[in-house]
Amino acid sequence: MSVIEELTTELARLPGIGRKTALRLTYHLLKRKPEDIRRLSRALENVVERVRACSSCGNLTEQDPCALCVSPRRDPTAICVVEEASDIMAIERTGEYSGMYHVLGGRLSPLEGVGPEELNVASLLRRVSVRTTEEGGVVTEVIVATNPSVEGEATALYLQRVMQPLGVRVTRLARGLPVGGDLEYADGVTIAQAFAGRREL
Repeated sequence: MSVIEELTTELARLPGIGRKTALRLTYHLLKRKPEDIRRLSRALENVVERVRACSSCGNLTEQDPCALCVSPRRDPTAICVVEEASDIMAIERTGEYSGMYHVLGGRLSPLEGVGPEELNVASLLRRVSVRTTEEGGVVTEVIVATNPSVEGEATALYLQRVMQPLGVRVTRLARGLPVGGDLEYADGVTIAQAFAGRREL
């Protein structure tokens, strides 16, 4: 196998990149200056060597615990549970949430062989059952922010069931009609969720 084929094969392993796109990326890189390619190579090596999961929340970080876990400005009484570390960035961009996070590292998917043991559920239960944080706050709410897919819903229901005996409030992110969307184009499930999550004006 040539080095061009080897690079194309490795790029094609990335999510959302097929063989043709991988080949285009390979030839694009080969047109760049050697220093540009070396800089990309160094960045990849740095990620492998320096980035790891936070021992507390599971977020990807260069320091352990991560900056979010040690920040005195975060509310230690709330934990937002997400599927992947990338979901934290999406929530942080809104500026609407100031609590702590917990990364599951996926979602329940029996067809793919992913059960509770493969996710960071045990560490979440430990964090909630202790009920006190390093800052002295008591965890009073767990916000489940899994994706609105079949697997995400199954994960949310499982988490609600296993945390119920712990006496902590478990909530779920609201779902429904998007801002700027037309009612006539929304599917039935979205409309049903919008009705279920309605609130007073």
